Amino acid sequence: MDPLTHFDEAGRAHMVDVTEKTPTLRTAVAAGEIHMDAPTLQRIREGTAAKGDVLAVAQVAGIQAAKHCWEMIPLCHQVPLTGADLRFSLEDDPPRVEIRAEVTCTWGTGVEMEALTAVSVAALTIYDMCKAMQRGMRIEHIRLLSKEGGRSGSYKGV
Repeated sequence: MDPLTHFDEAGRAHMVDVTEKTPTLRTAVAAGEIHMDAPTLQRIREGTAAKGDVLAVAQVAGIQAAKHCWEMIPLCHQVPLTGADLRFSLEDDPPRVEIRAEVTCTWGTGVEMEALTAVSVAALTIYDMCKAMQRGMRIEHIRLLSKEGGRSGSYKGV
């Protein structure tokens, strides 16, 4: 197992110094889902939720979250993103919205946290916009699907 990089020799938390790392293309893809009842999913599909176009707002929220990840996760770097894209898939069995985020940059550290944050905030935004219809929605399975670039190379999840 690799050593924990966010702790110094004395065991104190610190931000990893990436000054000497060579900037390379970094990409991360994350996914998650929000489960709901069929009528809630249908209103999202039809665009008839009282607060408006749920997926359009969730997409903007996810992109904004990726750009501001460093403000929410204490030891993340302020990464100059070159791209952030969110896609949604409406699935009927069981009723859910699947969320996928891809984030890219050319820099000295990866963008896994940015992709995971994008998915999380998009799911929370869907919840917020639909909670008047259903409070029992469940956000599940937020995970890193893949990452490319950097010293540690590629990762493929499930």
